[in-house]
Amino acid sequence: MTPGRRITTPGITDGISEELPSTADLVVIGAGVVGAAAAWFAALAGLRVVVVDRGAVAGGTSGAGEGNVLVSDKEPGPELELAQYSRRVWGEDLGAYGGLWEFESKGGLVVASTPTALDALRTLAVRQRALGVDVREVSGAELHALEPRLTREAAGGALYPQDAQVQPMLAAAHLLRLARRRGAVVATGTEVVGFLRPGDGRPGDGRSGDGRSGDGHAGSPVTGVRTPHGTVSAPAVLNAAGTWAGAVAGLAGVELPVLPRRGFVLVTEPLPPATIRHKVYAADYVDAVASSDAELQASPVVEGTGGGTVLIGSTRERVGFDRRPSPAALRALARGAIGLFPVLASVRAMRVYAGFRPYCPDHLPVIGPDPRAPGLWHACGHEGAGIGLAAGTGKLIAQALTGEATELDLAPFAPERFAGEGGR
Repeated sequence: MTPGRRITTPGITDGISEELPSTADLVVIGAGVVGAAAAWFAALAGLRVVVVDRGAVAGGTSGAGEGNVLVSDKEPGPELELAQYSRRVWGEDLGAYGGLWEFESKGGLVVASTPTALDALRTLAVRQRALGVDVREVSGAELHALEPRLTREAAGGALYPQDAQVQPMLAAAHLLRLARRRGAVVATGTEVVGFLRPGDGRPGDGRSGDGRSGDGHAGSPVTGVRTPHGTVSAPAVLNAAGTWAGAVAGLAGVELPVLPRRGFVLVTEPLPPATIRHKVYAADYVDAVASSDAELQASPVVEGTGGGTVLIGSTRERVGFDRRPSPAALRALARGAIGLFPVLASVRAMRVYAGFRPYCPDHLPVIGPDPRAPGLWHACGHEGAGIGLAAGTGKLIAQALTGEATELDLAPFAPERFAGEGGR
């Protein structure tokens, strides 16, 4: 299955209309790859899990992603630590299932077009290597042995063997399928319209029973969710709603500044096998990822797929949920791709698709319990790294929920770091 292609395998991503139980140990809001990973690891730990999503499995960001599992684009810091941890989880904890979601350790090749860019790449590589990242400097001549069709004008680059690829829709679908085998309930087409709070609907408490008595008041514990199809009581509710995570948090009366950041991907006609062998991107991609600019950011990312098509990214811009094609963004994608691989100048683009990355102002995801609304947990705000970080995030959430010591410190990702920011 080609990454980025919609899949219609019956029973995998079709709507799931399982009846909601009245109680659970954990309700996961969001059936994307982050929510799916959390559901799998929680079910594996023995928790009774219910997953709800107002749309379909992988119907949001996960269905519009390239499937990156990268360490190469991370500056030293908490996100790189999470990326390294998550890469191990993808390879070790989930390695036996990798064939289900087409896990491919293809490696990443970062290309510097100028000596100045190459010096900056070398500096980053030294810092990453000191933290255990596998990275090797590549000369201009070596670049062409790795990627014969790469531009001859590149000054050099760096090879990251740990970089990998998955098919994100398959990852979300199969993780949920595996979780269902362990008793999890998955209900798509089921929107969370509010949270249950203490005392909601209990006999003699004088409440209406619709859960509205506590909604919107920070500090009041969350004890479950309300949907048009019924309520589910649970001591823990996980907000894995992607770009809509801020709105979900708002239902509990807490601010979470998760905003949509639009990106486009061009998909080419099928090319001969191994036309492009690695995930290849320009060195300035790291700067584009780290940028907080709302205006268009573009840096070429090019990779081949098993089906022969080539995926071309990447752009970033904050335009709300506007899906309309942007001629400027598409021109930037094509221009950047041809700059890396001149052979693509004569290749036809079959289609373009858009998605929205869940962006946080400090470029770190939100992972863990929210003390402003006890019982509410978050696993969101991963921006463009959510596919790669999903496995680690899901395992860490399950560890924390079951009282285990987490294998990675969650303090840098704490939800309360945004308290008082007014959601921006």
